[in-house]
Amino acid sequence: MLFRAVILFITVVIGIYIVIFVANMGGEIDQMRRDQIRFEVTQRIYSNPDYQGMEREKVKDIIEDNIERRFELYGLDKPFLQRSFNYLQQAISLTLGRSEQITSDSGSRMVRRVLLERLPPTLLLFATADLLLFFIGISAALYLSQRYGSLLDRIVIALAPTSAAPGWFYALFLILIFAGVLGVMPWGGMVVAPPPDKPFIYALSLLRHLTLPAVAIFLGAIFRSIYGWRTYFLIHSKDDYVEMAKAKGLSSGSIQRRYILRPSLPYIVTQFLLIMITMWMGQVVLEQVTNWPGIGSLFIQAITLNDTPVIVGVSVIYAYLLATTVFLLDFIYAIVDPRVRVGEGGRK
Repeated sequence: MLFRAVILFITVVIGIYIVIFVANMGGEIDQMRRDQIRFEVTQRIYSNPDYQGMEREKVKDIIEDNIERRFELYGLDKPFLQRSFNYLQQAISLTLGRSEQITSDSGSRMVRRVLLERLPPTLLLFATADLLLFFIGISAALYLSQRYGSLLDRIVIALAPTSAAPGWFYALFLILIFAGVLGVMPWGGMVVAPPPDKPFIYALSLLRHLTLPAVAIFLGAIFRSIYGWRTYFLIHSKDDYVEMAKAKGLSSGSIQRRYILRPSLPYIVTQFLLIMITMWMGQVVLEQVTNWPGIGSLFIQAITLNDTPVIVGVSVIYAYLLATTVFLLDFIYAIVDPRVRVGEGGRK
């Protein structure tokens, strides 16, 4: 287990450093930033009436002094390679410093504060969609495994390829139909503006705004999940111990829970976590399409504004979330399958 954690950590570090290098275009963004600072400082000094009657050489010295101070403030006086490793150290420890363009709702430019404001909406949306997918998917798969070849079973099989489309693809149609044409659902944000004062009204508004993006994520994976899990349930339902349980007169519900669902759970959990990882990667586009105020839409905003600290910060959060998902797989296996034991040597 310790070895697995070390490997995951090394993978996260390498991924974060690649993001830092790409986000800075190998140092090109630093040069663009220097040019922008030079232009802004020059314009500000020359447009200031206090410097109008001053000697030209003295004004130039003041401009250069201001530029150097701005370079030192953003660390642009150091080589990019040195700065990249400083970035890496700060990113790993989540000491992310100040953003260059983006501010939080409270007006703070601390990257940590900006991320902490945007992370809860993302986790709320993701957790809601995942819980719906897991419990509805398992229930439907168990139901269909007992009705192999029925009309509903054939419909699910026919719809399974539609799960190849990402969640944001369905979000476009849901927004167009329910928010645009019918006008029965809101689009964008988490609650109405201004936010309701009463907790119950606030919760209802949050639920309404959450519905479209959560359903879009749900539709992007539900039919594929039902089809795959239903097939695995079918395989286990043909085992000898299931036939023995039927011969003993056990109820259908008891057989499904004890002899079909329980031995299938390790496979189900593995497939579900793989789906989760895929959905994490598509979360950025979905939040932008649905105008959901999470870290996905923040990532797009940071890229548009070339705000490197925020880009790195969001990438670190995603890297840690993905690594945590993979790392927790062993512990979940131990819970759902008593034969699995988690130790320093891995699964036994």
